[in-house]
Amino acid sequence: MTADADQSSPFRASTLIVGALLCLLIAVGAPYSNVYLQGSLLAVDFGTAAALFLLFLVVWINTGVTALVGRRFSFSSQQLTVLYAMMAVACAIPTMGLMEYLLPSTTALEYYASPENDWREAILPYVQPWLVVSDPLAVKYFYEGLPSGAPLPWGAWARPLAAWSVFLGALYAVMISIAVIIRRRWMDEERLVYPLVQVPMALVSQDGRIVPPLLRSGMLWVGFGLAVAVGSMKGLHHYNNIIPDVVMNTSIPMFRNTVQVPIMLSFAAVGLTWFVNLEIALGLWLFALLALVEKGTFAIIGVGSTEMISVYGTPESPFLAHQGIGALLIFVIAGLWGARQHLREVVRKAWSGRGIDDSGEMMSYRAASVTLIVGTLVMVAWLWLSGVPLLLAILLLAVAMAIFLALTRIVVEGGVAAARSPMIASTFIVSGVGAPLVGTAGLVALAFTYVWHGDVRTFVMASCANGLKVIAGVRRTRAMLWAIVLAIAVAAVGSTVTILHLAYTHGGINLHTWFFGAGARTPFEFVATKLSNQPGVQWEGWMFKGIGAGTMALLMYLRHHFLWWPLHPLGFTICTVSFIVARIWFSFFIAWLLKLVVLKYGGPSLYRQVTPLFMGLVLGQFCNAGFWILIDTATGTVGNGIGALFW
Repeated sequence: MTADADQSSPFRASTLIVGALLCLLIAVGAPYSNVYLQGSLLAVDFGTAAALFLLFLVVWINTGVTALVGRRFSFSSQQLTVLYAMMAVACAIPTMGLMEYLLPSTTALEYYASPENDWREAILPYVQPWLVVSDPLAVKYFYEGLPSGAPLPWGAWARPLAAWSVFLGALYAVMISIAVIIRRRWMDEERLVYPLVQVPMALVSQDGRIVPPLLRSGMLWVGFGLAVAVGSMKGLHHYNNIIPDVVMNTSIPMFRNTVQVPIMLSFAAVGLTWFVNLEIALGLWLFALLALVEKGTFAIIGVGSTEMISVYGTPESPFLAHQGIGALLIFVIAGLWGARQHLREVVRKAWSGRGIDDSGEMMSYRAASVTLIVGTLVMVAWLWLSGVPLLLAILLLAVAMAIFLALTRIVVEGGVAAARSPMIASTFIVSGVGAPLVGTAGLVALAFTYVWHGDVRTFVMASCANGLKVIAGVRRTRAMLWAIVLAIAVAAVGSTVTILHLAYTHGGINLHTWFFGAGARTPFEFVATKLSNQPGVQWEGWMFKGIGAGTMALLMYLRHHFLWWPLHPLGFTICTVSFIVARIWFSFFIAWLLKLVVLKYGGPSLYRQVTPLFMGLVLGQFCNAGFWILIDTATGTVGNGIGALFW
């Protein structure tokens, strides 16, 4: 960076305006690609591929501006980091993080109620009217499209969106506060790696020359070209079957065909895992395989469960789901215990104003603590008013926040860009205490909590934690809070308008079959099953929770007391999620093996030389997906889901 660029404010008006426009582009483009084009998925996982793709384009445009008119009119490195942090947070809103579940969930109960499922008599009477759209025509046209010339019924959405904004505003405020409170512990004391932001941090780095150093690396373009070439072959195959497809996955049947061991190569997974510590990478792929072995062993010896758990998590193996959530909760408790000294300092600073220096934080510790407390009280009250019993509302939030915190830790330490919790909080409640104790009104209210904690593959806390790492060197950090608030607001409003426009124009049932169909019905189908069966406490589930918790405690003990112990326990927390993590174990293995060989025979010098190659793999896969969205938009082609998913 030049002196002129350094002297410019990271939060000048032009930076925030461009950041807001980029967030709006994500808010419009991500749902358009998901539900209409049904193409590449750029904003559904922790990898925030849309943010990296747009940052790549912005850096090239910025380089061109620098070459033509000088640095005075281009963005500095710090300003580029602000843009990326805003876009990363914005990625958590438009699709699976919120809006593609919120809008259908407020209408699905009315639209899909029928004499066969009895929802109108069994569920609808217990729904608080402010949770859903009450106008039957507005609901009908949301799924079937508006009649020609009819206006979009904005008024029908005013009350439910206003009510939901209260809860969601409190939720995001609490998530941001937790990210601020825990930042110093993770970043400065434990020095976690934050693998997902290594590529954007390298991309925005400047050294005084016109072209950034990363873009001058030949190794980068080798990795980039490989990922783009393979991805383009898959994209072209969708246009013309004469062009051969590149098959990147297969599977091996084992345990008498009861388990399929997936073999899948993901360039992004390999590239991101390159930055993960060897012992963590080893744990990721090894525990994923061990989970498949456990599942196959249970199938052969006949160990199974008749319990129905939510489709989110590990529905095909309830025992593994219980085992996983037990491990995850111990993982969180141990992490909080390890951070107890830091947390005491935070409380002292918030209470007395003395002690630890928080001037470099995005929020003061007092502001973060007050926001955390007030936001939690608002959420508890909101859930209670919606029908969740008070004590269960507190327990639900505690478990949900533990899951959010655990997944955030897994993201920033393990570089896992796509993961789910083994079990979601509402399932934990119903299974743990039994449906009769929850009550009919409570079960119905829990169905609506799926909106914000069901498909937890991306959320604001994880994006904010990564964003805080990216802006670590930015001056006037307090201003970043308002940049993040702006990003959330723009993403929420933009994606709401986009999804409503698409649904009322084309009819939701003609768009994405999951978000407007099965995904919207799933929470209420789950509730209807529990209402009809009224299952009690699942004691076998508690037993497997204990097994998972005990195993995790043992793994953490071995990790901390024996230097020779090779396995990091992080992988055990998510190894049961076969749908995602088990599918990409092979990519974890490839990255681990390559890094092991490079460090053993080439040392740190060779590692640094080849690192741009792996950055190119990540950039290539994500940017290729973005390029194909642009191509599909121009040609009007749908269904070309070559994917920017982590797997």
